[in-house]
Amino acid sequence: MDVDDCIIVGAGPAGLTAAIYLARYHLSIRMFDCGTSRASWIPTSHNHAGFPEGINGNDLLERMRDQAARYGALREPKRVTDLKREDRHFVVCCEEEEFRARTVLLATGVVNNRPEGIDEQFHAEAMQRGLIRYCPVCDGYEVTDQRVAVIGTGDHGTAEAQFVRTYTSDLTLVSPDGDHDLSAQCSRALDEAGIARIAGPCGGYAIENGRIAFDTAEGRKTFDTVYPALGSVVRSGLAVRCGAEVTDGDCIIVDDHLETSVPGLFAAGDVVLGLDQISHAMGQAGVAATTIRNHLAAERPLRR
Repeated sequence: MDVDDCIIVGAGPAGLTAAIYLARYHLSIRMFDCGTSRASWIPTSHNHAGFPEGINGNDLLERMRDQAARYGALREPKRVTDLKREDRHFVVCCEEEEFRARTVLLATGVVNNRPEGIDEQFHAEAMQRGLIRYCPVCDGYEVTDQRVAVIGTGDHGTAEAQFVRTYTSDLTLVSPDGDHDLSAQCSRALDEAGIARIAGPCGGYAIENGRIAFDTAEGRKTFDTVYPALGSVVRSGLAVRCGAEVTDGDCIIVDDHLETSVPGLFAAGDVVLGLDQISHAMGQAGVAATTIRNHLAAERPLRR
């Protein structure tokens, strides 16, 4: 069986950046893309440097895919189901198929937890319209002085609401299910910031007159934008099955060069640190890819 120099799992901004770097290093690489990159949700990114008019997330991914393919990167539309180390190589499983590689880069990202009662079609439309947003670091500027709700509670919901307060004073923290679970410190912080609070449960989501509306314990409310602050699921299961260490929050632990506790296994992007920033994921991927190249060169000379 052929052995690739590197297999990349995930084809979002981190995985595609790594593919471009590694292909340009004249390495044999294979990238698996299950088609669930969160970048595809982005209607228009305005904080990605080099695109002053903004760029659609799918358009950015397509450009990156084309660039990687130009240098010979092989992208396969498959979901990786298992990862293990055998002797000196990694075995990457896609259902019944097995692929071998000298190194592996995990760029599997995270999945945002959505409010209950929102189906896929509604979620997609609301995202495209900017009625649901997940990353105020990316797009808080776009909700400046709008009427905004943060769905969440506790420390996480309070922190998200305080961040969004940078952009608007018309801000409400809505509990997803029942009364708020707030410490005295959180309550004081919200009061000092002038952030209103409403109990849940939330439901009956709809687009009404171009805004997003839903039911709460205080009746039906309408907002220009909603930010769910319900946490996320880190896709680090493959790393764990391969023996890599993760944090209490399931992020993969890496060193300064993005190598995990398993030699030859690397990770980059939100699966390492959920900063939710394309530029950060791409930067990590560049470091990881170059380290992979040097790692392989130490085993055998890479010469034309």
